Amino acid sequence: MKIINLILFLSLILNQVHAQMPGELSIIPRPTSIKRLNDGFMISAKSKIYTDLNNPELEKIAGLFSERLSLQNKLTIARDAGPNVPARNLIHLTLKNAPDTLGKEGYILAVQKNAITVTAKTANGIFYGLQSLLQLIPFKTGIPSNEALIPGVVIVDKPRFEWRGLMLDVGRYFYSVDFIKKYIDHMAMHKLNTFHWHLTEDHGWRIEIKKYPRLTEIGAWREGTQFNRAATQINNTPHGGYYTQDQIREVVAYAKERYVTVIPEIEMPGHSLAALVAYPELSCSGGPFKIPANWGIQKDVLCAGNEQTFKFLEDVLTEVAELFPAPIVHIGGDECPKDRWKICRKCQARMKKEGLKDEHELQSYFIKRIENFLLTKRKNIIGWDEILEGGLAPNAAVMSWRGITGGVAAARQGHNVVMSPTAYMYFDYYQGAPYLEPLAVGSIVSLDKVYSFEPVPAALTKEEAKYIKGVQGNIWSEFIHSPDKVEYMTYPRAAALAEVAWTDPAMKNWNDFKRRMNVQYKRYSVLGINYARSAMNVSYSLIKHVENGTALVTLKTDSFEPDIRYTTDGTEPVYDSPKYTVPFQVGLPGTIKAAVFDENKKQYKVSVFSILK
Repeated sequence: MKIINLILFLSLILNQVHAQMPGELSIIPRPTSIKRLNDGFMISAKSKIYTDLNNPELEKIAGLFSERLSLQNKLTIARDAGPNVPARNLIHLTLKNAPDTLGKEGYILAVQKNAITVTAKTANGIFYGLQSLLQLIPFKTGIPSNEALIPGVVIVDKPRFEWRGLMLDVGRYFYSVDFIKKYIDHMAMHKLNTFHWHLTEDHGWRIEIKKYPRLTEIGAWREGTQFNRAATQINNTPHGGYYTQDQIREVVAYAKERYVTVIPEIEMPGHSLAALVAYPELSCSGGPFKIPANWGIQKDVLCAGNEQTFKFLEDVLTEVAELFPAPIVHIGGDECPKDRWKICRKCQARMKKEGLKDEHELQSYFIKRIENFLLTKRKNIIGWDEILEGGLAPNAAVMSWRGITGGVAAARQGHNVVMSPTAYMYFDYYQGAPYLEPLAVGSIVSLDKVYSFEPVPAALTKEEAKYIKGVQGNIWSEFIHSPDKVEYMTYPRAAALAEVAWTDPAMKNWNDFKRRMNVQYKRYSVLGINYARSAMNVSYSLIKHVENGTALVTLKTDSFEPDIRYTTDGTEPVYDSPKYTVPFQVGLPGTIKAAVFDENKKQYKVSVFSILK
């Protein structure tokens, strides 16, 4: 298909638009602009995907699209590249004539009767345009299809934030390379572009460092793992593992092909006991140490007064910098107890020599020194918001996790910020009522709660708000000990995160998101993602009428137009039980049992509420 002037192209397209709500489509995250057309495109095995000539990057993207189409729709299409692009029955990927306003990751997706065109300034945008296209293609679970009608549409889209991240803690629990790749695949389909790889912890060191082999010979293994809240609940099966440098390169390359940047985290000065077990001379006391089976913050940390500590970290970070092309390294900086520093002769001598008034300033000295070294490797640093204490390093970015206060403070100082507050973005927290959920930590971070998050605090001025670079969800692994549970805790909350990170807040709509998630859940099933069904769990609110011993009960879920059946007599709800439509009265005290049923009358989990007088 001949590339025509973009302005004429869009004018032609928009003349074909008819009055149909874009909400009928199911794309997550929701695009910036959607226009429906009269005629759609019939994709079949005879369709071909074409790329610009001599562009191997686009050809690679076309191949990834074909693989995903085959998995999702059981449909295989051929690929081609060249100047002679046919006029019909094709998907055309092109970097020509794209407007500058699309930026690095934006795209235009035009689905017409004869052809589909994805236009972008960069290959990143082409990749994201195809993620949207995949969500437009109808599918039937498990049923091969020779063809599918894709609705006619013009989408003009670009992200709100440049950092759209997920973190996975492999320090506390090790996950295989194959699973890391799968995790990255699922990120990419949601247009998430930053994988924060938490590689070191008190409980395990997971990255091979050639100069310090004991880090993985000793520091990557422990005798057991706490599996419940009680400290005595220990699985005495040894646990461990690490990634070789070749495996690291393999993951980084795999992520790059999917436009995901891998950010390594090497924890310091706290959360470093696994390193001290291997090299106890880097501690304040000299050890010996043992990797604990129990969770919790450890008091033994890297010695800030020991020059050998900095030599060790510089050597480690030199190897890390060579493995990860990302321009930033996460250096942790959180939850560093100062107990050992307060009684350490070397640390106190360091404080006196440098004129530091307390141990918080000693940590600031530590972080600034690491920043200066990484700058020689052309890397900037990012750390958890504790790095603000004692003074922020000049070029450091802040990941705000203890609420948004740290992010506000950093932005006001002119530092880049990634928002990741526990109350909204900690995906190791419960997704719903704990009695209906697997073991987790913290309070409830529901799908609704994630979706409601606004990363730019109202307290910031327009100029200060420019320093908010993005948002990130975190999976900490204290009680997440299998790939299936990682997926369960991540999805569907990562879909809500994706929309928070990508979509203009004026375009967000919770009810429409729930509708689109109904289709997304089916995609998850096709792709083998072990997503949580917590959005189907029923919760309640009530208004008590003490004067007559009753309460007005309202039932709700985080799902779209749920079919809720309930009882008030203590029996289990079945499909023939009363259907919830409006709030109802119940006598006090009393018990309500409620459950959602799907279109096949299959029951989800039963929620139980007892209401006292």
